[in-house]
Amino acid sequence: MKPVTWMYVGAVVLLLMAAAGICVGGFILLGASGGAQGVTGIGTAGMCIGSIALIGGIALIVLAVRKTKQETAQNITYKVDLPGQTKIEEVKCRSCGGTLSAKDVTLANGAPMVNCPYCHTIYQMTEEPKW
Repeated sequence: MKPVTWMYVGAVVLLLMAAAGICVGGFILLGASGGAQGVTGIGTAGMCIGSIALIGGIALIVLAVRKTKQETAQNITYKVDLPGQTKIEEVKCRSCGGTLSAKDVTLANGAPMVNCPYCHTIYQMTEEPKW
């Protein structure tokens, strides 16, 4: 089950406030237009207040939707379990033969990419079969 974040709770509160604003604004506009029985028109002030409440409710909906769509950066860590003892060998650049370190190898789209600090060549690292 996904944990509830404060961002999600804030979006729900904004949506509830938006629903209340739209309902109140609609009722005030209905009363101002003379649509309610037995009530004489509230007038121009009622139309302004009702419109402001209705527009405010719509603005809160837009704000809540934007708030839920905000994405946070995620750090993904890959852990590799090797089956036995391993021996780390020196890695050299294919183009210039310069010695590469671990900081020169990055993971891009799931493939290890090498960026040589000497000749600035970028290529995908491949592993030769062990048999």
